[in-house]
Amino acid sequence: MTAPKLPLSLLTLISLLTFSFNTFAQQFQVKGKVTDTDGQPIPFVSVFVKGTTKGVSANADGVYNINVDRGVVSLTFTVVGFKSATHTVDVFDNITVNKTLETEHYTLNSVVIKANGEDPAYKIVRNAIKNRKAYLEEIFAYSSDVYIKGMQKLVGAPKKFFGRDIQKTLNLDTNRNGILYLSESQSKFSYMKPDRIKEEMISSKISGRNNAFSFNKASDMRINFYENLLLANTGLSARSFVSPIADNALFYYKYKLLGKSEENGLTINKIEVTPKRKNDPAFRGVIYIADNIWRLMGTDLNLTKDAGVNLIDTLNIAQHFIKIDKYYMPGNLKFQFNGNVFGFKFQGYFISFYSNYNINPKFEKGYFTPEILKITKAVNKKDSAYWANNRPIPLTEEERKDYIKKDSIALRMQSKQYLDSVEKANNNFTLSKMLITSYSHNDRYHKRSYTFDPLLQSVFYNTVEGFAIKYGVTYRKRYEDNKYLTIRPEARYGFKNEIFTAKLSSYYYYDATKRAGVGLSFGNEIADLNNYGTMSLLSNSINTLLFERNFPKFYKKDFVSINTQRELATGLQAYLSLDYTKNYALTNSTLYKFRDYDDRAFTSNNPLNPTDDSPFFPNYQSTSITAGLTYIIGQKYMTRPDAKIYTEAKYPRLSLMYKKGIHGILGGDTDYDLITFEAYQERIGLGLFGYTSFVVGAGKFLNSNKLFYPEFKHFRGNNAMFFPPNLRKFRFLDFYQYSTDEHYFEAHLEHNFSGFILNKIPLLRKLKLEEVVGINYLSQPQKKNYTEYYFGIQRLVFGVSYGFAFDNGKKVNQGFRFAYNF
Repeated sequence: MTAPKLPLSLLTLISLLTFSFNTFAQQFQVKGKVTDTDGQPIPFVSVFVKGTTKGVSANADGVYNINVDRGVVSLTFTVVGFKSATHTVDVFDNITVNKTLETEHYTLNSVVIKANGEDPAYKIVRNAIKNRKAYLEEIFAYSSDVYIKGMQKLVGAPKKFFGRDIQKTLNLDTNRNGILYLSESQSKFSYMKPDRIKEEMISSKISGRNNAFSFNKASDMRINFYENLLLANTGLSARSFVSPIADNALFYYKYKLLGKSEENGLTINKIEVTPKRKNDPAFRGVIYIADNIWRLMGTDLNLTKDAGVNLIDTLNIAQHFIKIDKYYMPGNLKFQFNGNVFGFKFQGYFISFYSNYNINPKFEKGYFTPEILKITKAVNKKDSAYWANNRPIPLTEEERKDYIKKDSIALRMQSKQYLDSVEKANNNFTLSKMLITSYSHNDRYHKRSYTFDPLLQSVFYNTVEGFAIKYGVTYRKRYEDNKYLTIRPEARYGFKNEIFTAKLSSYYYYDATKRAGVGLSFGNEIADLNNYGTMSLLSNSINTLLFERNFPKFYKKDFVSINTQRELATGLQAYLSLDYTKNYALTNSTLYKFRDYDDRAFTSNNPLNPTDDSPFFPNYQSTSITAGLTYIIGQKYMTRPDAKIYTEAKYPRLSLMYKKGIHGILGGDTDYDLITFEAYQERIGLGLFGYTSFVVGAGKFLNSNKLFYPEFKHFRGNNAMFFPPNLRKFRFLDFYQYSTDEHYFEAHLEHNFSGFILNKIPLLRKLKLEEVVGINYLSQPQKKNYTEYYFGIQRLVFGVSYGFAFDNGKKVNQGFRFAYNF
């Protein structure tokens, strides 16, 4: 049966209509450059189709590019510090429209400032503060398209760093300048009160990494100066920063009216803000506030080292607002920064551009979930034609060349020939690697590596083994979708007690989206009687040989362990393990030390009887099963094609664990049931007063018919002057003496003032020291009310504190403790 033929007249009509519709719907490109009256480019000017929220932004060189429908189009050009302008053009083809903007003139002609009188800016700011909360809460929900571009580059660097040629290592030019990171992304972002967000990434591109996904997040680019405190928990500083229109802003800021101007029927006040005290957590720069409505119309603010920012010298935050109905929403936001670390001079920016706002969205029920960002496989598959037509901020010439250069290199880097040549250079064997750091042999083409332990860190000493060596090799194989396999054989030999042990550990991480893996290990080893460990082998060697202190106590075990973990639901992680061990008590085999102290003597390997070195438990076998659940309240996450990434939670993490010693199975001699519970949370922000962390735990042996010391519930004690810090760690508690086979309750609380006190002392504020205070508490049958109090200071990886320990109200210890975290 043949299809019926259409009449020729009808075919002609359809063709004409199709042509007409295509012509009418056709889009053309308007591009150009925005400059000031001196011909200098104006960066990041917002360009919108008048009366809509459809727009683009100029790049750092003032170049813009916007797609519009055929016909008469009016384009509005706006940027903080310049007069807005509108340009109307009849678009019937791709055209170029260059635009010159005049500098906004802010005059004080109508303002009278009396001698010794208050600057008029204070009245304006007070009105803005009165309206702050109303503007903070006025938008219940909205959605928008968000484009984010990030770029960081080196503008100076040393010739070599740790013996490596910086130019070759980082692919820089001959002046050791060049872009280190360039990334773009487009997303659809939705928000609803109080803090529900949903973002779906539409496209992603990273220079030189064709298969990677950008880590840009629209939620990371949100900053609202109507909030009292800003930039908490961002890594910029241990404390928050005060908004220039916060409720208590007048305590932190001085204000100066620089002038007024008229724009779209509004009088805009340009106000200079400076911190009252040099080192206050405050911004300096300019804010723009509209008369009568007392809204922020824009910001151009800086944070410097004086305000306490870390790693960078200056952070500039420039924000411009656009009118949507009766509201003003962010049009673009730019974070621009620079710094100098170890001779590496860097600068860069992250800019977000917002368009196609909907401030009355109708979100269906269940639209918002714990998934705050979704990235699919197709996101990074967009070609250059897509980006040329959809990129709202054109690339600069420098950025365009970086894409071409690095994308070309990325293709070559996937070849076996190229990777082999790179590995030949990187895998060169040196004696220093083998002795001091570690030697790694990488095979990137096959995605596998071998890492050999450094020899010097493998040699140690203790009174049980004498001088000894522990050496291992780690094999790692990576697969698609973030799956990986690690295998590590390890051997250990004590030259004095002549005991040789060896074990093999392996772990296969098979599902990154479910955070799922399975592990198997077997062999024998010399283990610490405290299953949390006491101190590193190196620390113990130093304490034993130089100071005649043999704190750790050891035993030998033959073992087989199988474990698995998997996410059961968002925020809920399950863990299960089956363990078999055969355990042997050990005794000291040597009392050798470099220096003999008259008032000291080595203790036995029996932690409960320092003078009796006979074995304090018989050889026995243990078969046990451990099951655990961990739940993070209010957990939110991001999904990527190859992973599920949890974000920092606002609420505590709860852990429940049950362990059973099974009598008779595989010859097991133990019979016990232990259940424990823990609540834990770090960095609870308290604004300008720093942050608090806590952990509370309790447990009970429901049945303790038969168990031996290694199965006791142990605690993270400390007998050393120098120790690696841990929130769960006591500072004066013996490592072993108060382990229990009954019940316990422990609590740890630490507050970091983040420089709130010391920042006010001129000679100390430049050190950026952080004050810490804390309390540790333990109750168990043999030590019912053990409490530690401590206070101190810390900076980066080092800290010093002074503390007091009380046992049931009686002081039992005090002194300094030095912390290191590396």
